[in-house]
Amino acid sequence: MSIETEKDLIGLKRIGKIVGLVLKEMKLYAKAGMSTKELDDFGLNLLKKYGARSAPAITYNFPGATCISVNREVAHGIPSSKKILKNGDLINIDVSAELGGYFGDNGSSFILEGGHPILSSLVDCSRTSLYKGLSVARAGNRISDIGKAIHEEAKSYGFTVIKNLMGHGTGGSLHEAPKYIPCYEDKKYSQKLKSGMVIAIETFISTKSEIAMETSDGWTLVTRDGSYVAQQEHTIVVTEEEPILLTASNGI
Repeated sequence: MSIETEKDLIGLKRIGKIVGLVLKEMKLYAKAGMSTKELDDFGLNLLKKYGARSAPAITYNFPGATCISVNREVAHGIPSSKKILKNGDLINIDVSAELGGYFGDNGSSFILEGGHPILSSLVDCSRTSLYKGLSVARAGNRISDIGKAIHEEAKSYGFTVIKNLMGHGTGGSLHEAPKYIPCYEDKKYSQKLKSGMVIAIETFISTKSEIAMETSDGWTLVTRDGSYVAQQEHTIVVTEEEPILLTASNGI
């Protein structure tokens, strides 16, 4: 969507703050021995506390309030009472929600209590590449400029990106125009950014593979070779200067 009134900005800031706080609290709550269902229930209760509704649940009938992906899972992991967290796990939590007709979307990968140095570097890269992308998300620049900045940062770490998972427009619904904001430079996405555009920028930084594929559960995405992938995501409002970080409360 594109912001048209002060009401729009107020509504987007409200839901952006909520999803940011829920993501931050879920990351702090996660601990070894806990199931991903327990972690998801915690997130759901927080959303209810703030009066918000899970966006994937109401939009796509996703079987969870949030997406929680662990280790070799790239994205859209289904919360499960059988999936138990342990120290050293690479975890991704994606929280998106609706309140008053406005949507906010954010996600973050992190390591639970330590982990392999390569995974630490992967998570660091997912964060620095996000901010490289945000730095060029200004009115007048092109969508492809965002992907170029993200991919160049990934390569500087010795990593690559998942090319079939992308950021997107959001705000009035979970996914809307612009439909695709790639993590790599693709000049066919030459649309210029305009002030007031609401977009979710996501980084999917991979140790090797560049393609994610769906598993038999119909939701969870993995790579064919088992590459690890780390993701970070902010919802922003494009301006002529630095973007407005609607989800800044998540602490990424």
